[in-house]
Amino acid sequence: MNTLVAGDKAPLFSLQDQNGQTIDLCELLKKQQVLVYFYPKAMTPGCIIQAEHLRDQKAALAKLNTISVGISPDPVKKLKNFEIKKELNFTLLSDEDHQIADEFGVWGLKKFMGKEYDGIHRLSFLISQDGTIKHVFNKFKTKEHHQVVIDFLTENQ
Repeated sequence: MNTLVAGDKAPLFSLQDQNGQTIDLCELLKKQQVLVYFYPKAMTPGCIIQAEHLRDQKAALAKLNTISVGISPDPVKKLKNFEIKKELNFTLLSDEDHQIADEFGVWGLKKFMGKEYDGIHRLSFLISQDGTIKHVFNKFKTKEHHQVVIDFLTENQ
């Protein structure tokens, strides 16, 4: 796994969202900076907590000129279900072939309960409007992710 770092250019991607619409990173960046957060699987405990906190902090993030975009290998239909059940208010993107996860360097070997498998590592990238990665969030507890992001944004306005 060769994870992108601050200062790298973010891969410009186009992926389908939970509504089947194509979302382009370059279009999002025209309006504000983007927090791209990768999560392993919709409707799992850690992913629910992380998404709910980002949902609840949408206004605080907006005041800091930032929107959240979640990316997982889940199909569009599952993302829609996640959005509805958890009343999410931000974009979820489907990366079923994990091509974008590979480009960001977040797809790789994982270990859980004695098993090894390939999957998404839970990392977030703050991408500035010029397409440069401003910060990589790689050390956080899932339930504190939103606060780590907001603290960084507040300190680095």
